[in-house]
Amino acid sequence: MDLQQFYYDNKIVKKFIIATMFWGIIGMSVGLLLAFMFIFPNITEGIPWLSFGRLRPLHTNAVIFAFVGNAIFAGVYYSTQRLLKARMWSDALSNINFWGWQLIIIGAAITLPLGYTSSKEYAELEWPFDIAIAVIWVAFGANLIGTMIKRRQRHLYVAIWFYLATFVTVAVLHIFNNIEIPVSAFKSYSFYSGVQDALVQWWYGHNAVAFFLTTPFLGLMYYFVPKAANRPVYSYRLSIIHFWSLIFIYIWAGPHHLLYTSLPDWAQNLGVAFSVMLLFPSWGGMINGLLTLRGAWDKVRVDPVLKFMVVAITGYGMATFEGPMLSLKNVNAIAHFSDWIIAHVHVGALAWNGFMTFGMIYWLVPRLFKTKLYSLKLANTHFWIGTLGIIIYTLPMYVAGFVQASMWKQFNPDGTLTYGNFLETVTQIIPMYWMRAIGGSLYIVGAFVMLYNIVKTIRQGSAVEDELAEASALQPVTSKRTAGEAYHSWLERRPVKLTIFATIAILIGGIVQIVPSLMVDEYVPVISSVKPYTPLELEGRDLYIREGCVSCHSQMVRPFRSEVERYGEYSKAGEYRYDFPFLWGSKRTGPDLHRVGMKYSDNWHLNHMYDPQSTSSGSIMPSYTWLIQDELDKSDTEDKMRAMQTLGVPYTDAEIERAQQWMTEQGTQIEKNLYQDPDFVNSYEADKKFAAENGEEFTEMRDREIVALIAYLQRLGTDIKAEDLKQVSTN
Repeated sequence: MDLQQFYYDNKIVKKFIIATMFWGIIGMSVGLLLAFMFIFPNITEGIPWLSFGRLRPLHTNAVIFAFVGNAIFAGVYYSTQRLLKARMWSDALSNINFWGWQLIIIGAAITLPLGYTSSKEYAELEWPFDIAIAVIWVAFGANLIGTMIKRRQRHLYVAIWFYLATFVTVAVLHIFNNIEIPVSAFKSYSFYSGVQDALVQWWYGHNAVAFFLTTPFLGLMYYFVPKAANRPVYSYRLSIIHFWSLIFIYIWAGPHHLLYTSLPDWAQNLGVAFSVMLLFPSWGGMINGLLTLRGAWDKVRVDPVLKFMVVAITGYGMATFEGPMLSLKNVNAIAHFSDWIIAHVHVGALAWNGFMTFGMIYWLVPRLFKTKLYSLKLANTHFWIGTLGIIIYTLPMYVAGFVQASMWKQFNPDGTLTYGNFLETVTQIIPMYWMRAIGGSLYIVGAFVMLYNIVKTIRQGSAVEDELAEASALQPVTSKRTAGEAYHSWLERRPVKLTIFATIAILIGGIVQIVPSLMVDEYVPVISSVKPYTPLELEGRDLYIREGCVSCHSQMVRPFRSEVERYGEYSKAGEYRYDFPFLWGSKRTGPDLHRVGMKYSDNWHLNHMYDPQSTSSGSIMPSYTWLIQDELDKSDTEDKMRAMQTLGVPYTDAEIERAQQWMTEQGTQIEKNLYQDPDFVNSYEADKKFAAENGEEFTEMRDREIVALIAYLQRLGTDIKAEDLKQVSTN
């Protein structure tokens, strides 16, 4: 049989590795800054684009899509070529994938701090970027499938199965979650509202974790762990079970993020059932990975690559055990909205994704540059610093979560809340935030150690950009099963059929969850008193989204005695019918705000945004002084209302035409209310006088951003009336 010579493309792998390290340092640095903001809330005081609410989505996007995303592409491009015995189908598509992805990341790094966000978890980027991501992702998928078509290896290795499932599922999730109505170049509204939006978002959000942070890394595990250990995968049969059960079950689990909310019970219970089942395929993968090291554990003691990979797989096992446990309603009732969730997420991110990436880089770079790793000692140092960082980061967050939940739910013998002031639960865990910052600092120090080690390794080596290889051409064979050929072995040489089956497996769960929510309206009872937001309230809601308030405040009062006592009447599905998108939140660094409307005066809200500590002693909320100073941009208000009209919000044409007048009237009333505070009157009139005397432009309070935000906050939770509650089912 004639051997064919060809060249592997190492250039694209090196590009993605460099990008991985660069964006990893950036994403971790932003995360560390955010950790210190919990201790020093006004560390970036007066700088809007460095405020917590705007930096938080930048951190998550930088770590997930920039750091982990580039690591995925690096590993996939390296392993795919060698598993398929072929160069990538198109060098042009490889480079489009690389440069397009980096441009999207740069765009995110610019727009998110500027406040251009959809607010939807892991999908914050606005609609132009959504389109760009879809295009680049299709380019990646086309390159992957094209390489499979021209492969010289008949059977597809398990890693390729996971890569295929990743491509197909992420494409489906991204497209359906990001259906939106554009208003301007960087503003859109979700196609879905309230309960529907929440269900679709967490169908996407949970599976972004599943099919972006998990399945591609499982593929990398199946390739790099056997390579590093010089051992075959423990069980081929287990890998088959692991793959098909994982991709089928994972897609159903999204509703476990919405337990005890206004989501219908059937959807919640479905999420719980499949989340519990998810434990078995997840641990099947972990066992397959760890047992691959049988007979090689002596290497783990001296090889830093294996050290990183062992801890990574263990972290995966811990996170995937904890996930199903957290989906149990009695556990979720304690953990949800608390720092326990932060610990859970970071066990997966820091250990599973971070350490697997580090191990892969330490293994790859010496081979790409035909040299030895510059320093094994430094790599081992990185491992121990990073491991210590993970422990010091996560353990305090678990403690903080337990403390928060216990204090939130504690009652006195007379039936009153023991800790009625929410801030008591915040100040109690400040020491835990200090420890988190220390743990994060250690982790990023380890990353810098790796950067130095890798740079020195590259400098002492010589790059082989096109690596010569040879393999026999793929000979034609019957498309039917041969005698004695197992079904799955036959399927492994049929990439189109494998892709179709994988697509069907992931679509079943999605269809069962999503279609009923879109087709049936009965499960969201109509509450007659719930009306659309006024134009000023709509603008205020957009400011709330822009500033990332949803990162720290929920808008979902669960039907618990402790929450009803603390916040007011529990939330009903029908209250959110005009919320595009939903803003239920995932974390309570501050109290829930769904019933905050008319609870405080307009002056209190102004003072709270200007100096939170002046109204709430011990608060770790930063100030938002620019909201009090900046003029509200009303130029797009009518377009926003027309977009809402398209989405089914009952604005009349007459209401849209008088939007500006409507805003002025409501703003003027809030301005009058603010005049009840003598301190406000003195400072405001002094500013007005100063501007007049110096010929400076002066913006009336009624036209400033803070007034719109106050209008929105004062509206929250006020549509429910006693007589309406009798007509609403407890869903």
